[in-house]
Amino acid sequence: MRLLMLGGTEFVGRAVTEAALARGWQVTVFHRGNHAPPEGAAALHGDRTDAEGLAVLEQGEWDAVVDTWTGAPSAVRDSARLLAGRAGTYAYISSRSVYEYPAAYGIDEEGPLVAGSADDTEWADYAVAKRGGELAAIDAFGDRALLVRAGLILGPYENIGRLPWWLGRIARGGPVLAPGPRELALQYVDVRDLAEWTLDAVQAGLGGAYNLLSEAGHATMGDLLESCVKVTGSDAELRWTAPEDVLAAGIEPWTELPIWLAPGEMRDAFYGADVSKAVAAGLRCRPVAETVADTWAWLRTIGGVAPQRPDRPVVGLAADKEAAVLG
Repeated sequence: MRLLMLGGTEFVGRAVTEAALARGWQVTVFHRGNHAPPEGAAALHGDRTDAEGLAVLEQGEWDAVVDTWTGAPSAVRDSARLLAGRAGTYAYISSRSVYEYPAAYGIDEEGPLVAGSADDTEWADYAVAKRGGELAAIDAFGDRALLVRAGLILGPYENIGRLPWWLGRIARGGPVLAPGPRELALQYVDVRDLAEWTLDAVQAGLGGAYNLLSEAGHATMGDLLESCVKVTGSDAELRWTAPEDVLAAGIEPWTELPIWLAPGEMRDAFYGADVSKAVAAGLRCRPVAETVADTWAWLRTIGGVAPQRPDRPVVGLAADKEAAVLG
């Protein structure tokens, strides 16, 4: 298989590139040159937001394209149109944010979507931009467009900081504010499982939309944090705290306490996707303990500090704010 990876040097793109190379595929990575792609991939440099930057893609044929773009949809539009006659499947890594909020618990791929436009040249809203990217892929590739609607993505190379923050905090040890309930079900996908499923899907010629996450309850908040304690070997003491007490302290779910959402509308929207379509198409999710252990091992190889995407806010709870709740 000949794969064109639009991006391919960080987090999701890097995981897809490495997985394709491991299969023996011929991989070409088109990127701006800010980070080196995995060894074994051919590299093409250009800025896809500029017409001249796309010029290097005017020649060549590929069996599949994978695109992780999160900016203005017009960049997806221009890339997809340029490649439509010279590529098989166009896999766009989208998001479950494209569903109208609040998405009902158990929603499948037929749920109502936000409005979007493939012609938007400015980024104004994440959900709208991702939907615009989907429309751009569909416009150029039709039923050969594969829309991978991922939710929370964890694993090695994470440059958002969610699981790395928890690992770093727990590694420091001592009492740790653990937002409850411990049995709170999570729904996420390991970046490597996303990569493998996406490559299987493009090889099979799949098209259309797929919610790509583990089944609800694949892991709990307790499973996640206790795995962090185990792999770091710290003396951390998880102090499970009721959701109402966490919220009463003015702590923001998701941002100050990454991954965690209190029971309610937002949690149902984020952690309640029907993923039966992706499971039927071969999605398999590894245990959370493996995701945590491998992320910790990766962090240790880079000095313990994860890279941070400049377009995303830094996440995590300030030590004094945590101490005030723990007493």
